[in-house]
Amino acid sequence: MDFVDQIKIYVKAGDGGNGCRSFRREKHVPHGGPDGGDGGNGGDVILEATERLSTLLDLQFQQHHVAKDGDNGEGSNRHGRSAPPHIIRVPVGTIAKDVATDETLADLTEDGQHAIVAQGGRGGRGNAHFATPTNRVPTRSDPGTPGEERWLQLELKLLADVGLVGYPNAGKSTLIAAISHARPKIADYPFTTLAPNLGVVSVDEDQSFVVADIPGLIEGAHAGKGLGFQFLRHIERTSYLMFLVDISESVTVDPVESLQTLRKELKLYNPDLAKKPYAVAATKLDIAGEGKHLKKLEMDCKKRHLRLFPISAVAGVGLKPLIRHLGSQVAKLRQPLKASV
Repeated sequence: MDFVDQIKIYVKAGDGGNGCRSFRREKHVPHGGPDGGDGGNGGDVILEATERLSTLLDLQFQQHHVAKDGDNGEGSNRHGRSAPPHIIRVPVGTIAKDVATDETLADLTEDGQHAIVAQGGRGGRGNAHFATPTNRVPTRSDPGTPGEERWLQLELKLLADVGLVGYPNAGKSTLIAAISHARPKIADYPFTTLAPNLGVVSVDEDQSFVVADIPGLIEGAHAGKGLGFQFLRHIERTSYLMFLVDISESVTVDPVESLQTLRKELKLYNPDLAKKPYAVAATKLDIAGEGKHLKKLEMDCKKRHLRLFPISAVAGVGLKPLIRHLGSQVAKLRQPLKASV
């Protein structure tokens, strides 16, 4: 399935029904009066988050969403029926913004959470509302009000505990395949991963966490180079970052410089990302040769008091300590959230 994480849609709430202007004209009722009913309310447009969806792909094929209008009021004080809401189901993690004002209208982070993004119009009042002792034959009735309409920018940000960040071919897809049941595409060429992948990692019987394999970054990604910042937004939702640095013998880029460049790209995109806790994984240990790149990275991490995990996802080396560390960090970061609930 294609991964679609940004889309524009048009939403139009239903108009309110008109109030009715009517009078009783019954043969045996000598003092007839106004009996016009109210119009029904127009339907709201509602976004509802569901875990059953993982992309916004379905909305590509239906970009216009219009709720039904409320029914008009009728005589004999019969009120018009209000229209049902028009529900648009989106993946958990979807943010909706008004295109015209850039205002955030909804941030749906839980399954079943919903938000009204276009309010239905109110039904108009029938003339029965306007009867008074001095005005027993009111001819006034109100029309229904129009429903809201707007263009929405929908943006999906993946919800994960840990984000894997690294250059193309740093080993992110191989790692997520080794520690979870996710099966991303893996190949030896840049930008193998064209869409973020999610995997559930089990620490023990009682604990698991979600890890996101973010497509490879390159220098200048914050300005749109390579795959650009289209995937950087997914890192914003994660609580912990794991930087993957290739230390294989054949790699030509200095590992310390690679780590610094990755950190710089995140900071340039969003300074808050640089404040997230993180650790470093030295990947492709099985083809590290004499280990000159690993030694250099070890010295830099020791100087910066960073946890470093030399691993080989292919050979399964060093994965258990890495999983235990990520599990403990995620558990610590979740505690403040539980305390605030």
